[in-house]
Amino acid sequence: MGLTLCFLPVAVMAQAGTACVENGTMAQSNACAVKAFQEADTALNIRYLEVMQQLPQGKRTGLRHDQNGWIKSRTARCKAATRSSETRPDGPQLYHACLTAATQERMQALERWLH
Repeated sequence: MGLTLCFLPVAVMAQAGTACVENGTMAQSNACAVKAFQEADTALNIRYLEVMQQLPQGKRTGLRHDQNGWIKSRTARCKAATRSSETRPDGPQLYHACLTAATQERMQALERWLH
């Protein structure tokens, strides 16, 4: 699950050192979007591990494959959805908002593995 940072555009990684300030400069707003995504991704990673521990051994491989496929598709979907805004100043914010929304949706999907 820690593969997420490998897919971040270089411009976003360069902004990672900018402090998050809501309604601040564009760089600060972008930093807030990155921070929100990191928080959502961390929460998802924690829940994924909890779900894995609760699943019977036979279902863990299925969840692992499902999760890895989902990570790749999340990145691809968000890159495609925000491709036209890549070079705009708010491009990182839009990209990370997409990643955050998809990550929050995935939390619900993980719960279905327990039923």
